[in-house]
Amino acid sequence: MEGSLLTVLSIGFLVGIKHAMEPDHVIAVSTIASQTKKLGKASLAGVFWGSGHTLTLLLVGMALILMKSAIPETWAMSLEFVVGIMLVYLGMSSILSFHKRKVRSSSHVHAGSLRRHTHAAAWTDDSESDGVGRASFAKSAVIGMVHGLAGSAAMVLLTMSTVHSEWEGLLYILIFGAGTVVGMLLCTTAIGIPFVLSARNAGVNMALTRITGAISVAFGCYYMYNLGVTEGLFRMWLDAA
Repeated sequence: MEGSLLTVLSIGFLVGIKHAMEPDHVIAVSTIASQTKKLGKASLAGVFWGSGHTLTLLLVGMALILMKSAIPETWAMSLEFVVGIMLVYLGMSSILSFHKRKVRSSSHVHAGSLRRHTHAAAWTDDSESDGVGRASFAKSAVIGMVHGLAGSAAMVLLTMSTVHSEWEGLLYILIFGAGTVVGMLLCTTAIGIPFVLSARNAGVNMALTRITGAISVAFGCYYMYNLGVTEGLFRMWLDAA
């Protein structure tokens, strides 16, 4: 393999790590990491996000490269707008999740002290059950796929300006994707630490979870406003109507 291609792929890996740490990516996955009390599961959430992101980039990106086509600007920006909607949804879900767990924990409060104790323990460990863990991983993968779809247009432009053939494009996207997996693994691990440390303090954990959700909602609203008003997406929609 030519040295120049190795250099390009190495840069692609580093760009992938940097790409994973973009604010909308980190904020989205932090709402997932905030739901766990085990650092390993927070880290795995990042791996699933990166895998979903890479899968979408690979499928859509390679299809566009092979067809020598590009996503129209209106469509590309509309997909980015979906990311903003998703951030608001994830933030609201994160804010409300602690309340739902608290309601479940107290639903049988009149059934006796033993039952209260048993159910309180279930609340403490509820988010760590296998079913909830698998759901969180699946949710992380879907979030990554949505971000990957929204970033496909930019990925194709970056790839086509970097490599000279389809197989090199395939390799570049795979290496870039590996970088996003590593980058998001590092991010979710770091984000998960305060939630793990506060797992036994319901008040602190609740505050951190709600702050994370509020940041996601605020950034999602800003993201949509910037796309719709500042960058003119709403005007594009009206012109196309």
